[in-house]
Amino acid sequence: MLKYESIYQSLMMQIQSGKFSTAAKLPSIRNLTQQFSCSTSTVLTALKKLEEQHIIYAQPKSGYYVVDNHVFKTPLSTDIIDFASASPTWHAFPYKDFQHCINKAIDTYQEELFRYGTPKGWPPLIAEAKKLLESYQVFTHNEQIFITTGVQQALSLVSMMPFPNNRSTILVEQPSYHLYMELLKTLQLPAIGIQRTAKGIDLGRLEQIFHEEDIKFFYTMPRFHNPLGSSYGKKEKEAILQLADQYNVYIVEDDYLADFEYNPKNDPLFADDYHDKVIYLKSFSKIMFPGLRIGLAVLPPSIIDIFQKYKMTTDIDSSMISQAALYLYLKNGMFEHNKTKVSNIYHTRAKILHQSIQDHLSTYESSSEIVMHSHIGLPKRVNLKSFVYHLHEEGIYLDSVERNYLDDFYHERILKLNVSNVDAHRIEEGIRKIASALKNPQNYFL
Repeated sequence: MLKYESIYQSLMMQIQSGKFSTAAKLPSIRNLTQQFSCSTSTVLTALKKLEEQHIIYAQPKSGYYVVDNHVFKTPLSTDIIDFASASPTWHAFPYKDFQHCINKAIDTYQEELFRYGTPKGWPPLIAEAKKLLESYQVFTHNEQIFITTGVQQALSLVSMMPFPNNRSTILVEQPSYHLYMELLKTLQLPAIGIQRTAKGIDLGRLEQIFHEEDIKFFYTMPRFHNPLGSSYGKKEKEAILQLADQYNVYIVEDDYLADFEYNPKNDPLFADDYHDKVIYLKSFSKIMFPGLRIGLAVLPPSIIDIFQKYKMTTDIDSSMISQAALYLYLKNGMFEHNKTKVSNIYHTRAKILHQSIQDHLSTYESSSEIVMHSHIGLPKRVNLKSFVYHLHEEGIYLDSVERNYLDDFYHERILKLNVSNVDAHRIEEGIRKIASALKNPQNYFL
């Protein structure tokens, strides 16, 4: 082992053990040369390696200090099978690749980081986003693309701002994205629901609502609905677009799982929108990680100005560091390469989940899609809270869809099944235990 490597490892162990805590000053270079009986250049080489790994930093004319003595530790495996969590698997994302992009972004775009950006987003990222959107069959112009602080911000803005149709009521599928339901309740915005099941929605009922109610826009997840996991067919999407045009209703299309689509013929609503009624939203939370806080919004020309005005009042611009890093990640091909890797991990789990439901829970309503989350509809005689508690005691974590409904809409007895954080070899075991519990009723049945 080279001498500088030995010094590097010794200092690293002392930092990680807590001998040198966060913000602590390391011994001087002179002291280190005496301690390790080596030259100044050897010590500097070891310190440079620690600095490049962001473990220490140099303070001119003062010395070297510890940035943070905590190190990442791989979570311990447990016996829990967690079907409740929808967070992405932490080890599925190649974070070191993205770390390179963050570091490079800071080095290359230093000047931009010290300026406020534009309300629309950083132009280089918008140009790269346009290319990415085309891979989803979303063809648009740069001026229609906005970078937002996650899709949640875009949803908040379109919900609050006025629309050209001068209407105020928001129509949402029931159940739907739980954080959006919370947003509607918190802001006390006028909203009504339309039932969605594994088979879709009642198009006749949709037309009735469009005709009779004051609908500003219809919020929908045509692909891999959250929490049901189901998708609309081509005829349903065509009918929704036709009704939106006929009744002058906008559509907010949340395509948060576009990266996990394996059917090249399953295009988003936006692809067939010839009347500029669809607002397309794209998230990076699942294919990358939620902490990135970057979303894409593609807007019809009629609402660009008002959207930009509302966005300026919230944050001026989304994180420039995240935007610059994502730009590099897209431009250098890392995103496309790693998208395949990450989606394959989830697709493997999705296939096991789908087959396990077919094998053990086929008598219950569920989605026919192969995606990392699904659901089962339970009989009315099931006490859902008691059932979830009973399985929790058995090490199976489940969640109902209570939070995915508006308060005044009938809540179906539905269990969400998400395998984002379940190891592939545990999925079938967990589904089998759920099926066994349903076959052996205890005090969780009414």
